[in-house]
Amino acid sequence: MIRIKQRGGISHDNDYKLKDANPQLGERGPTGGGYGGRVWMNSGEKFSSTYDLVEQTHYLYVRVVKAKDLPHNGVTGSCDPYVEVKLGNYKGRTKHFENKRSPEWNQVFAFSKDRIQASNLEVFLKEREMVGRDDYIGRVVFDLSEVPSRVPPDSPLAPQWYRLEDRRGQGKVMGEIMLAVWMGTQADEAFSEAWHTETAFVQGEGLFSIRSKVYMTPKLWYLRVNVIEAQDLIPNDRSRAPEVLVKVQVGNQVLRTKISPPNTMNPLWNEDLIFVVAEPFEEQLVLTVEDRVHPSKDDVLGKIMLPVNIFEKRLDHRPVVSRWFNLERFGFGVLEGDRRMEQKFSSRVHLRVCLEGGYHVLDESTMYVSDTRPTARQLWKPPVGILEVGILGAQGLLPMKTKDGRGTTDAYCVAKYGQKWVRSRTILDSFAPKWNEQYTWEVYDPCTVITLGVFDNCHLGGSEKQSAAVSSARDSRIGKVRIRLATLESHRVYANSYPLLVLHPGGVKKMGELQLAVRFTSLSLANMIYIYGHPLLPKMHYIHPFTVNQIDSLRFQAMNLVAARLGRAEPPLRKEVVEYMLDVDSHLWSMRRSKANFFRIMSILSGTISISRWFGDVCHWKNPITSVLVHILFLILIWYPELILPTMCLYMFFIGLWNYRFRPRNPPHMNIKLSWAEAVHPDELDEEFDTFPTSRPHEIVRMRYDRLRSVAGRIQTVVGDIATQGERFQSLLSWRDPRATSLFVMFCLSAAVLLYVTPFRVVALVAGLYTLRHPKFRSKLPSVPSNFFKRLPSRADGLL
Repeated sequence: MIRIKQRGGISHDNDYKLKDANPQLGERGPTGGGYGGRVWMNSGEKFSSTYDLVEQTHYLYVRVVKAKDLPHNGVTGSCDPYVEVKLGNYKGRTKHFENKRSPEWNQVFAFSKDRIQASNLEVFLKEREMVGRDDYIGRVVFDLSEVPSRVPPDSPLAPQWYRLEDRRGQGKVMGEIMLAVWMGTQADEAFSEAWHTETAFVQGEGLFSIRSKVYMTPKLWYLRVNVIEAQDLIPNDRSRAPEVLVKVQVGNQVLRTKISPPNTMNPLWNEDLIFVVAEPFEEQLVLTVEDRVHPSKDDVLGKIMLPVNIFEKRLDHRPVVSRWFNLERFGFGVLEGDRRMEQKFSSRVHLRVCLEGGYHVLDESTMYVSDTRPTARQLWKPPVGILEVGILGAQGLLPMKTKDGRGTTDAYCVAKYGQKWVRSRTILDSFAPKWNEQYTWEVYDPCTVITLGVFDNCHLGGSEKQSAAVSSARDSRIGKVRIRLATLESHRVYANSYPLLVLHPGGVKKMGELQLAVRFTSLSLANMIYIYGHPLLPKMHYIHPFTVNQIDSLRFQAMNLVAARLGRAEPPLRKEVVEYMLDVDSHLWSMRRSKANFFRIMSILSGTISISRWFGDVCHWKNPITSVLVHILFLILIWYPELILPTMCLYMFFIGLWNYRFRPRNPPHMNIKLSWAEAVHPDELDEEFDTFPTSRPHEIVRMRYDRLRSVAGRIQTVVGDIATQGERFQSLLSWRDPRATSLFVMFCLSAAVLLYVTPFRVVALVAGLYTLRHPKFRSKLPSVPSNFFKRLPSRADGLL
């Protein structure tokens, strides 16, 4: 058993800070006896881990396999059997079969050991009746003290046949049932598919939405369609010069080329159109050649539909072979097939189409990317590490909905890293759920981020009256946590309680705390050093880069594809969950985020500003001892210039060594001060949560527009000042001010002659001593170079 205890920071606002957790980590057998650790497997060097990052919880598992030789009903002559598993006050039930004497269920029931209040387990086999009480067929009783224990990686316990006995246990009856009963933990393979005691009140399809599942992101490709040219186009109106363009559609994605130069039946474009497609390829590429006859009307000149799987998969930047495709004349379709065959020739289009395997398809924000591998598996490098995450539980969750007149929360956790999504089981009606589930990911780049979100399950089923409301409900977001792997030390377990902070229209709100245990294991130090010296994205992103607008558009399309495919899984990972995990709205305007980013820039510049202030104090001899030491250091560097670079490197080495004492002890978390969420104005929050396009009244929109104009005016002034300084620098030699340029040119000539005849050390020494001169030798007026520079003209005079 591993005992985790860490040092954490103490803050005056401790409610929003990261806290240390003190869980009992490590795997224990059901009867005690600690064991755990990690195992290396030789085949493929795969990393296998026991459940040593979670608190072990024990369960009584009952696997109901099948039954045979069941008796017929004396009245109906049929047998509609089902099994009821009873442990104290908890009952689990299999589905029933109609008129089947040898049914097969293969269903597992899991009873939490903490809730066991009985000494015997009863398994009843009953027959369903349409009217009245169900008939009793037989039962099997187990003494819990005799139930064996199973601990993975032991093989599953083999089920056995048991003869049924009568209700009083005094004799055997006709029929047998195959069962397996054992004590285990959540590490058991049957855990995720088992019926749990917590789900006794969930009905129908809701049972599927509460189990833990692992999902895989569909394999995404960039589809590059290079529209080169078209030939032999026949416009519908030959009295005018055609304005031809090409429209390409893949699924819901539609892109168009520019309009070709008029007066030609053989237009040329040579434009690239980029789409996102997912395997298996279900959509077709629909290409239409159109003639722009009016700004609001296009005539279709030809059309072609192509399956995506016929195109070549490209792994690098080498060009693929172009192909000609014949266009179907618009109007000659199924109804006019005979006329279409009468065409002597057809228009055609020249295309170069390929599936790009050398890119990484971005479906998440580049700031929080969790995977950087290219699409083609042939280009993947071996993993550099293993990430293990133990989802322990949550504390202090707020009620998210009302049930039977009281607040309740049915929480589950979703984690996303790379192509693997995991969803924990749903803990019903608990503000302090305990999941204790552990998951593992292979890490291909440590400079990536794992995202974990907590949600409230609103799809638990119920009565028929509630089914329509449940199907249209959306799972509510409780909070999100991001952990950057580069901030984790190797082979160290981080057990912390992360605040779940959510921004509401009324301000930031703490929804609870998520308890996690995280461990990153490095497999090779050499591979890790190699990774840090190479680009973050595959090389195709740098050889043939996309524009910023293309990246945003393609990311939006990729997110829609991922949400659609994961929403079709069983149980579905719903669209609202996927969008929240992928930060679908991170690109929208927010005054709060703008302020936060501005102060981030000011924080970066604060170091430079501090150094300049310190240097100003040295020049003005605020501290004579420091000024004297700086003079001595300056003279040494002037006399030995070869020591400048080694001195700077040694200085940074000692700074890094000194800062090691103050390194962060815990991973970073959501910071409300950094996010500028503490003192945000309510109207700015309302603007951030506004829809796009806006749904607010005109008066509010006008007020916000005026506020945005004032902010943009200040930015405009700053940008104008920067442009002015640059134009003044350009005017030094442009002769816009003849006198200033003449003076500068003559100064340059004099300086060149002086520098040719004077050793560089002397020039550097004089310049340095002049800069560091005592305040007695300084004037409060601006220097001559500054006065000369500020008098230079700029192009601002020509602005309207």
